[in-house]
Amino acid sequence: MATDYDAPRKTEEDQSEESIEELKARRHDKNSGKVDEDEAEAAESFELPGADLSHEELAVEVMPRQDDEFTCMSCFLVHHRSQLADEKKLICRDCI
Repeated sequence: MATDYDAPRKTEEDQSEESIEELKARRHDKNSGKVDEDEAEAAESFELPGADLSHEELAVEVMPRQDDEFTCMSCFLVHHRSQLADEKKLICRDCI
């Protein structure tokens, strides 16, 4: 939560009065005790880690390695030639 440091500060007495007033207002509010039923519906749309995604299709276009690229023999990632640190061992700058 953001804090506005330029705002006038309230004393503890002011804060306790506000909280008591809020509690009194909530007591008379008819909807304050009800459970929000939409939370259960919203939870169904969340994907959990390790969820079964076998029915999902992924559309990924795989391109072959280009002439100005190399595969690092340490991390096995394809990098541009400008990232080549050791030409004999074919190791990228990140792995050195």
